[in-house]
Amino acid sequence: MDKLDKIFEMQTALNEKIGVSSVNLDETDRIKWLLNYSRALQQETAELVDSVPWKWWAKYQKFDEQNARVEVVDMFHFLISIAQVLGMSAGDIYEIYCKKNLINHRRQESGYVAKDKDDSRGI
Repeated sequence: MDKLDKIFEMQTALNEKIGVSSVNLDETDRIKWLLNYSRALQQETAELVDSVPWKWWAKYQKFDEQNARVEVVDMFHFLISIAQVLGMSAGDIYEIYCKKNLINHRRQESGYVAKDKDDSRGI
């Protein structure tokens, strides 16, 4: 088992301990949990931003790198939960990431001067 597989397994266990199982969700519950996890991910993103001195007018702020690292991991928890609600495995994430990464490289090599809505449809 690789590390990403292990993380997915650990997230399943944590979600089930909380009382959420992403297996066999009906459409209503899938939508509910996609929204719940997406909102939680947004909040964790806001907490990451708050770790960085983004207020250019405020001199008192300090970069809290330790907290920023924790917030990234919190975000990862919710990203994995979202993937699981969508029925994705660690292997699916790896496979789709590789394909999308290739597309992103092609976009950069071509100058990415126009949006091609269909370049990701084959993933």
